[in-house]
Amino acid sequence: MVKVLEKAGVEVAYNTNQTCCGQPAYNAGFRDEAREVCSKFLRDFAGADYVVAPSASCTGFVRNYYPGLFDNSSMHNEVKDLQKRAYEFSEFLVNVLGIEDLGASLSGRATYHDSCAGLRECRIKEEPRKLLSNVKGLELLEMKDVETCCGFGGSFAVKFESISIAMADQKVNNALETGADYIISTDLSCLMHLDGYIRYKGYSLRTMHIADVLASE
Repeated sequence: MVKVLEKAGVEVAYNTNQTCCGQPAYNAGFRDEAREVCSKFLRDFAGADYVVAPSASCTGFVRNYYPGLFDNSSMHNEVKDLQKRAYEFSEFLVNVLGIEDLGASLSGRATYHDSCAGLRECRIKEEPRKLLSNVKGLELLEMKDVETCCGFGGSFAVKFESISIAMADQKVNNALETGADYIISTDLSCLMHLDGYIRYKGYSLRTMHIADVLASE
């Protein structure tokens, strides 16, 4: 992601002390612990013009759930400011920088997976597709039921393993039906889940994060 952003002319600073956005603790019901982690996140990314993440899940959490955690607190204004500065990688490229072609190339056929966080929390739909449509040598194919969840859902995959696996099976089979060589997404959590199922089944289908695709030359 840093490679692509620098190629686009962005000055990138990477804070090596950064940790989690706080979502796992929040989703598990540990609100006080989550607030502590989120407070660190606010400190870690103070002062930057933009905070760009290779994860719609993290971006969506910061935008949609931080306000509730810090409502009527001394950090309320900092949260409002961060909401305006936080972007998922593909939407930052397209909507902020106005770039859709990064000169990337990747031979093969690909299908794009809309992560739940990207689609429903960040309202990202066309941005990744615009970027991928300009990758030289890549044929983009739409799978059926493209907006259906892959089954990961964080702790959902642990608590409801059989349902999670069945959802992965459906998603992977829909991808295979397109004849794609790659499943591409904005979220590595989805890709990790799908890749585990693909490897278990021994399929030749590969998973790729959109940043890796756009960094290909």
